[in-house]
Amino acid sequence: MPSSDEYRTAADPEPTVALPVARPDDPVDPEVDAELERSQTLLEQMGGLSGLIYSTLPVLVFVPVNTVAGLTAAIWAALGVAAGVLVWRLYRHDPVQPAISGFFGVGLCAFIAYRVGEAKGFFLFGIYTSLVYAGVFAVSILLRWPLVGVIWGALNGHGTAWRTDPRIRKLYSLATAVWVVVFGARYLVQSQLYDTDHTTWLAVARIAMGWPLTAVALVVTVWAVRRAGHLPADKSVADKAAAGTESTRA
Repeated sequence: MPSSDEYRTAADPEPTVALPVARPDDPVDPEVDAELERSQTLLEQMGGLSGLIYSTLPVLVFVPVNTVAGLTAAIWAALGVAAGVLVWRLYRHDPVQPAISGFFGVGLCAFIAYRVGEAKGFFLFGIYTSLVYAGVFAVSILLRWPLVGVIWGALNGHGTAWRTDPRIRKLYSLATAVWVVVFGARYLVQSQLYDTDHTTWLAVARIAMGWPLTAVALVVTVWAVRRAGHLPADKSVADKAAAGTESTRA
């Protein structure tokens, strides 16, 4: 009589990949569980997928209203949309910290636009913020303290132990360099549009170079973090650390 394996082969002649099935009695890796929890917390702090969408609404409203009704109306429209997002998140019992930060951010941009007296001033804060971020991330690489590693070490409680392994430091430097490129590209493109008075294109660049580029940088960051976590311990580094400990004791 054919075995169960033979029945399976006859029913599905194409080879398939076996996926692991979680069972109640299977052990749970606390490191993996903690990593997933931290990832979910970070996403919630950023407002989730809806928060990424909401963050573009004030910009989408500001430019056309400015074209039709002028700067003052555009400022109030952007502030109204940001306030509406905040109220909506309160009503839905969603995390409100991203909405509060977004509201104050829009308020600051609106104030700068009012002081400058031109609609393009609405984007000035974001332009120079990108420049500062690019500089800070770049300097952290030069100092061999790549910020991705520093931030991740603080989040998972590992501190700066990762710096003893050059392979992990290179991975974090690579991820940090991607953020430098993202922030640097935003500054270069948007500052050029600002100088040439292309307000509409500034709005387009703000949205197109916002969360899409951030998503790319996050993918690289997650890859680097996971790759660093799966690297075997560097025996030479461990031996050096042990030798240093022994010499200290002596």
